[in-house]
Amino acid sequence: MTFTKTTEQSSKYEHLEKMSVTELLANINKEDQTVPLAVEKALPQIETLITQIVTKMKLGGRLFYIGAGTSGRLGVVDASECPPTFGVPFDMVVGIIAGGDAAIRKAVENAEDNATQAWKDLQEFNINTNDVVIGIAASGTTPYVIGGLQTCNENNIITGSISCNAGSPLSHTAQFPIDVVVGPEFVTGSSRMKAGTAQKLVLNMISTATMIQLGKVKGNKMVDMQLSNNKLVDRGIKMIMGEIPVSYEEGGELLRKFGSVRKSIDNWK
Repeated sequence: MTFTKTTEQSSKYEHLEKMSVTELLANINKEDQTVPLAVEKALPQIETLITQIVTKMKLGGRLFYIGAGTSGRLGVVDASECPPTFGVPFDMVVGIIAGGDAAIRKAVENAEDNATQAWKDLQEFNINTNDVVIGIAASGTTPYVIGGLQTCNENNIITGSISCNAGSPLSHTAQFPIDVVVGPEFVTGSSRMKAGTAQKLVLNMISTATMIQLGKVKGNKMVDMQLSNNKLVDRGIKMIMGEIPVSYEEGGELLRKFGSVRKSIDNWK
């Protein structure tokens, strides 16, 4: 199989070391502005995958992200933000990175080249046919991710992918691929830049749209968020005040009594 790794093509910008800071920032920003347009072209693919995720989650399924390096870290970040934002269990959306949690902070040598490890990592969570697994790899060629999806396919588990190279091996492996073609990076091959931004935008869409479809948002408010600090408690009280006619003090009393914005609103009077 042959395809073009556009993320690894030579940058159109040469002699970066000769640019001033102003020039560097202006050119990076110029490149970054192309990313949302690339994501827009992939919206139909994103919608199709989200529909599958919502269907499975309504049956009690979970969402898994698997990736290596920057892609893996982005998946871990998105998964870790779902419980505090939407009040879901910590194991409802799970991010798995090649090399384990140590790889979040420091690269683990050859971890991404192991084509069988992802399935082993998924088995630790008792992966099953109600779950959905999304492989994330900017290049679309990472063995850890491709191998994981291949085994998921063999076990009748729905698979999706996020890649920044059209027609990549990963896209051909996933049942529901998402291709966000951002083109060459400002620093040639540095896929933590435009590709990383694109992946983050798509992950934001997937988790947010899925949680809204599952009823975890009321109006445009995070009524199920975890009240883990004073800032969030204050925000929760103000949400309550926006929904029902109570004072700040009364809203605080409701929140302390019921423990969540949603329950405070639902149980008022």
